[in-house]
Amino acid sequence: MKIKADRAALLKALAHVQSVVEKRNTIPILANVKIEAKDVRLTLTATDMEIAVVEEVPATSMTDGACTAPAATLYEIVRKLPEGAEIQLDHAGGDAQLGLRAGRYATTLVVLPTDDFPSMTAGTLSYRFALSAHDLRNLIDRTRFAISTEETRYYLNGIYLHAADSDGVPVLRAVATDGHRLARFQVALPEGAGKIPGVIVPRKTVVELRKLLDETTAEVDVALSETRIQFKAGPVTLTSKLIDGTFPEYERVIPRDNDKVLRVGKKDFSDAVGRVAAISAERSRPVKLAIERNLLTLSASSPDQGAAKEELDGERVKYDSTPLEIGFQARYLTDITDQIDREIEFRFSDGAAPTVVQDAADPSALYVLMPMRV
Repeated sequence: MKIKADRAALLKALAHVQSVVEKRNTIPILANVKIEAKDVRLTLTATDMEIAVVEEVPATSMTDGACTAPAATLYEIVRKLPEGAEIQLDHAGGDAQLGLRAGRYATTLVVLPTDDFPSMTAGTLSYRFALSAHDLRNLIDRTRFAISTEETRYYLNGIYLHAADSDGVPVLRAVATDGHRLARFQVALPEGAGKIPGVIVPRKTVVELRKLLDETTAEVDVALSETRIQFKAGPVTLTSKLIDGTFPEYERVIPRDNDKVLRVGKKDFSDAVGRVAAISAERSRPVKLAIERNLLTLSASSPDQGAAKEELDGERVKYDSTPLEIGFQARYLTDITDQIDREIEFRFSDGAAPTVVQDAADPSALYVLMPMRV
């Protein structure tokens, strides 16, 4: 194998693929990136057996062949080469080391057999559809903060993606919950997605996919089965195993009859939460909301630091129901209100029941938040 590639293009691809490599793994081949030149194409592949990323890289002067090399080491070498450098990779085959040359710099890297490198691309992905990068970013950004990190509840360690019906309109819906809060976001159902099975996309896959979406504005091709999902964005293909579990029937926990409605400006509310919550270094301490007609009082206290209170009234607050007191964890409140652009709508039942939170101008996102005792 002999290839020449531009340093910038090679570095970008290596950054993508090496990020899925586990830093501490017990299988040596999984620390390597597979480099393959075939049919005038250069592809780089890395996997941790749960996720695989494959990227095509522009290259010239190619002689077909393949080898594997240490992903992190190769990335660091290329990263430290000067901008604009042309990199030549040369591998004679078999156990021969991989040679890398750029200008007057030259190095060699120990390789492992390509036959030992696992493949995650085999098998049929029966369901296929295309989704805009913008919609896919929103499905992730509006829900991933609610993914559970509790490993024993593994079926909550990802985003549940499925086709659904919203008041007679078919939608593609993403849902995440950790038991304390729930996030649901939906977009118009893409053509071809109507019969997909409900699947749980793992947290690590969500993180790696979101990185790739920062670099594309084109449509993303999605293919899936009941065990795997694949995203293709430009020259990059990400394939992942799915979480083998059953996501809870989340619709049952979404309140339908919360009739006490509070509307408040997003910035005013978020800033006030930040100020009163600053009294305590404990992120889990609650912020109390005392609500009466067109008046919202936020307060928090700490045995060691003291107490803080702030009132919002006038045009900034709209509430016309019976007085109510309720408490929420400050971080959970902030995580949800960060997803809202201008005006927040809270729908309450009482001080102990789950609360529904939405953007007053955008019904595509819905959040449920469990209260705390205050």
